Amino acid sequence: MNTNDGMAAVAAVDLVKVYGHGDTAVRALDGVTVGFGRAQFTAIMGPSGSGKSTLMHCLAGLDTATSGQALLGGTDLTVLAHKKGGDKVLTKVRRERIGFVFQSFNLLPQLTAAQNITLPLELAGRKPDKQLFDHLTGVLRLTDRLGHRPSELSGGQQQRVALARALAARPEVVFADEPTGNLDSRSGAEVLSFLRTSVRDLGQTVVMVTHDPSAAAYADRAVLLADGRIAGDIERPDIHSVTEALQNLAVNR
Repeated sequence: MNTNDGMAAVAAVDLVKVYGHGDTAVRALDGVTVGFGRAQFTAIMGPSGSGKSTLMHCLAGLDTATSGQALLGGTDLTVLAHKKGGDKVLTKVRRERIGFVFQSFNLLPQLTAAQNITLPLELAGRKPDKQLFDHLTGVLRLTDRLGHRPSELSGGQQQRVALARALAARPEVVFADEPTGNLDSRSGAEVLSFLRTSVRDLGQTVVMVTHDPSAAAYADRAVLLADGRIAGDIERPDIHSVTEALQNLAVNR
């Protein structure tokens, strides 16, 4: 994908991330250029240590690239991070333009499900869209759980709350980091199905890091990383094509 053609919701251009210095330096990203299309569900995959989580963190403004560009629409997050007061601006960008779904749910235990869902909006000084809130909580089967705190919810229910929270602000992109990692297969399938539905019905852009070929099969596209570089790009992935590609990467390392 051409990262400059206006089609990418988020993109990396010659992105480099180095941890440490001198002989102990680790090059986690080594000149990655890739774009992620609007209203598309993309999985990022690769062996452990391939750079997939680092790529997501740089694109989401959670980590700062050493060089290159991390673009959210027309905003270069790498430039922002190095500006005076950049941390404050990046926090605002993450709050208002990006949704997050993590493996560990990241819900505040003292808040109800409803309060967790609307918290990012309240922090941004925005009123929740009641119609969207009702739609999300209805589709995610949370309507009768909105007054419950996280400790009173199952893992699957907590992750569905996290999904509603991520989507309630109508973000430009949702980043999902191993969103099914702490779930049983049934709950994981429900989460992946809803991510798929959010792309189809809400026009949401979703970028998901996963190691699971069955999870990647829900996506429109799978981007493969190895040793900090793009190592493959699969359109309309299925379990077989992704498993074969990952096996080939392991053999050729």
